[in-house]
Amino acid sequence: MRFRVHPVNRLRGTAEVPGDKSISHRAALLGALAEGVTEIHGCLEAEDCLRTLAAVGALGADVTRKGPGHYRVAGAGRHGLHESDDVIDCGNSGTTARLLLGVLAGQPFCTLLTGDASLRRRPMARVTEPLGRMGATIVGRAQATRLPLAVQGARPLRAIAHTSPVASAQVKSAVLLAGLYADGPVSVHEPAPSRDHSERMLRRFGARLRAEGTAVRLEPGDLYGTTVHVPGDISSAAFLLVAAAIVRDAEVSVTRVGVNPTRTGILTVLEAMGARVEVARAEEDEDIEPTANLTLGAAELRAVRVGGPLVPRLIDEVPALAVAAVVARGLTTIGDAGELRVKESDRIATLAREFGKMGVRVEERADGMVIEGPQPFRGARVASGGDHRMAMALVVAGLVADGETVVEDTACVATSFPQFVETLNGLAGGPAVTVEA
Repeated sequence: MRFRVHPVNRLRGTAEVPGDKSISHRAALLGALAEGVTEIHGCLEAEDCLRTLAAVGALGADVTRKGPGHYRVAGAGRHGLHESDDVIDCGNSGTTARLLLGVLAGQPFCTLLTGDASLRRRPMARVTEPLGRMGATIVGRAQATRLPLAVQGARPLRAIAHTSPVASAQVKSAVLLAGLYADGPVSVHEPAPSRDHSERMLRRFGARLRAEGTAVRLEPGDLYGTTVHVPGDISSAAFLLVAAAIVRDAEVSVTRVGVNPTRTGILTVLEAMGARVEVARAEEDEDIEPTANLTLGAAELRAVRVGGPLVPRLIDEVPALAVAAVVARGLTTIGDAGELRVKESDRIATLAREFGKMGVRVEERADGMVIEGPQPFRGARVASGGDHRMAMALVVAGLVADGETVVEDTACVATSFPQFVETLNGLAGGPAVTVEA
């Protein structure tokens, strides 16, 4: 599948984005481990989250779709999961694989996890190493650092105090989920705060958890079914907000977006670049997630420096931010973002290569990039490399390019934002993006 992108001069209107991917995954997993029923509203019905729902169903939870984005999960309880009849395929979802490893570490049976070609290249050692120290047996490719992986859980697991070398919500979450089956309190210490969706949701499900600074401590215990309302995904909203900032005549509002402080780095950076982001807070439940309506219009952008503790708050939004940096005046530097090398693609290398096809120079660095702007995008034939965020970033670049842009390999967009083209075309008032088989 490919997208054919035509430049536009105007983007206006109000849009919704799909449910937050990170929160949808966690609601399904904790619902499966809980006693009783969990109702999930606004669940992201994209490939990654559907993989997680299918996985917990295969492991013994009763999952029922009651309507668009509405799922009922009758939990098996902390000790009620059972061995799957088949291999669990995580598709392209690193979150499914890494968080499931945490759950499976505490199960007294064997499970085999695999994924697509992209996921089988992604590193798992940061998760498998602490889970091995807790007592799980994990074997597989590259000394148990690449899928497929076989997990033989243990119960109880050994309690550990894990110090993570990087700020990673997936690592932290895997260890905390395994900690539900430990013989004592489990703690995770990070060099900087990572997104805290797991901590918020664990509390909602009744877990005994305390967070202080960059450390979190969990006491093992049972979870109880609840109701979860999933807000819109700020990582998806970022593409619409950046498009609004760079298209000549634009004002876009995105409704009911999750504005968890550990995820709003993109808003901080866009404001530093000179965009005016209006944030109208919606009703919120601080035990789960704050939400807001976000409005942003066309702006004269200026360069910024991005690094340090800000990076974990916007790591998934860097492809969108890079598009804004090309249009901004001055030298934008993004550092401390080596994690981009091990996402669905090597996003640093992919941005440099594909932007280069559009006539834009990006200086690659080991942990980031330097972009001097403004530079004009030139219409070209580019490819996502199977990375959904790269595909969407290239489409947004094509909206302000000189000439038509063709983005190849775009089926991957369905992993996070299936309505992306429809939403953009609605804001453009016409077919700015067409889909071709």
